[in-house]
Amino acid sequence: MSEEVVKTIKLKKYYDMGTNVVKALDGVDLTIEKGEFAAIVVKSGSGKSTLLHMLGGLDTPTEGKVLVGGRDLSRMNREQLTIFRRRKVGFVFQSYNLVPDLNVYENITLPIELDGGHIDRGFMDTLMGALGLEEKREVLPNTLSGGQQQRVAIARALSTKPAIVLADEPTGNLDSQTSHDVLGLLKAAARQFHQTLVVITHDSDIAQLADRILRIEDGRIADRG
Repeated sequence: MSEEVVKTIKLKKYYDMGTNVVKALDGVDLTIEKGEFAAIVVKSGSGKSTLLHMLGGLDTPTEGKVLVGGRDLSRMNREQLTIFRRRKVGFVFQSYNLVPDLNVYENITLPIELDGGHIDRGFMDTLMGALGLEEKREVLPNTLSGGQQQRVAIARALSTKPAIVLADEPTGNLDSQTSHDVLGLLKAAARQFHQTLVVITHDSDIAQLADRILRIEDGRIADRG
């Protein structure tokens, strides 16, 4: 029996721009199951980052609900949401957001350290091996290529064993070949460690790597591939 990890119910996000209202999300209903790799393809400026922020509890909807692991995010206060994000959601952004003064291993384990958690060194070794980072353990981010830095960001997102990994244009700063290599690694790592993965992108080629493709146009899901 499938298990729902993420569910949105009539999700809306409107922005009042003074003379008009922008409907970034206009009644989005979607379900993502445990272990699934879903790609959400949107045109630029069509609610792309808005949807990711909603799914990850970074922003609140105008109307509707977001449930992650059966929990309604709208019922959480700010502190509860912070803890929830730290423990249950892994984020991968277009910009790598690595801490320049920390080495690769320290960047990967930073979310666990911030939460006061126990670092599973065996899991970290396996994770770094899966992403080809074993030899880069002690180096600083500025010595790495863009593709390597994004692999560190992916490892960091997976390090807390989250319920869901949300990736927002994770290959936007990479060339075509590196993009496919990094996405392939992200997909393989998510599968190996039983993670649910949602990638939001405008790149249809990248989306082809997913188990399922959803397309959003004018704030609504237009196609469920």
